[in-house]
Amino acid sequence: MKKVVFITGATGFIGTHLVNANLKIGNEVIAFVLPNDLNISFLKENNVDIRYGDIRNYEEVEKALSEEVEIVFHCAAFVSDWGNADLFKAVMINGTENVCKAASKAKVERFVKISTNDVFGLDESTIINETTPLSKWNEPYSDTKIAAEDMAWHYFKTEKLPVTMVYPCWVYGPGDKTFVPLLADAILKKEMVFMRKNAIVWPTYIDNLVDLLMLISKDDRAIGEGFLVHDGESTTLEKFTNGVAKAIGGKEVKQYIPYWIAYFAAFLMEIIWKLLKKKERPLLTTYTVKNLGSRLKFSIEKAKNLLNWTPKITYSEGFKTTMEWLVKQNFDQLKQK
Repeated sequence: MKKVVFITGATGFIGTHLVNANLKIGNEVIAFVLPNDLNISFLKENNVDIRYGDIRNYEEVEKALSEEVEIVFHCAAFVSDWGNADLFKAVMINGTENVCKAASKAKVERFVKISTNDVFGLDESTIINETTPLSKWNEPYSDTKIAAEDMAWHYFKTEKLPVTMVYPCWVYGPGDKTFVPLLADAILKKEMVFMRKNAIVWPTYIDNLVDLLMLISKDDRAIGEGFLVHDGESTTLEKFTNGVAKAIGGKEVKQYIPYWIAYFAAFLMEIIWKLLKKKERPLLTTYTVKNLGSRLKFSIEKAKNLLNWTPKITYSEGFKTTMEWLVKQNFDQLKQK
């Protein structure tokens, strides 16, 4: 049966694929986008109901998220390893509160929130699952994601908002604007170095993520639950990076620097950038060092056991398709950080 779906961040990487998935099954899609968003051509081409506003403004969210909405996918976020702390808080925390409040008022059937595997912290001694306590990184992106999750669960408990939390690992695939294009850019500029041997990557192909999101939006068992998601296997950062290098004709990356040196360099750069009030991101950030230098382990057994879900696309298939897309792109126009 056709549903009315409201998607924040509808022109982002995940949001775009979610729009297409919902249109494919006949759902009516309402895309909530910023007034100055230049990436709306595909929405217009598909006759999507575009409603302009900013999640930081409750009145604009409330006006757009009208009572006919049945399912909300909250994808909008400030995805970066660098930026103003107040902006992170305004978008991630206050923005989530505004969408939760409006969704509660509209009495939606589902509220699916995109979180991140980062919220579980940096403990390498255990296999992380959905029962692992949330743990801060002392980084604005991951820490405001935790606060945003707390906000959503507050509305679940106090307003009976039917929340489901989703924790994607490293999302990649055609349309990616951060992870793979940034790697490709660093490879071609010969700026990519490894900070720890055999750092672990848990790739999450976009189609696998969207498949789980669509299942969650209609399965009652998902309400009040959270689900980690990845392709069902890990790889090393070296293998992933040099797979990209091979695909784009770049040189294989063999350079290593000690983790502590990389972290100290990133720490100094951040201090200097803040003192100079530079808007562009430093060459290296402490978040990036932590992220690219970890050996974390994540389980997706909960989604398998509770929802009978398994990744439909293997990592090798997803990587091959992504590289076929990547080689046709202009990296400078793609990368956003």
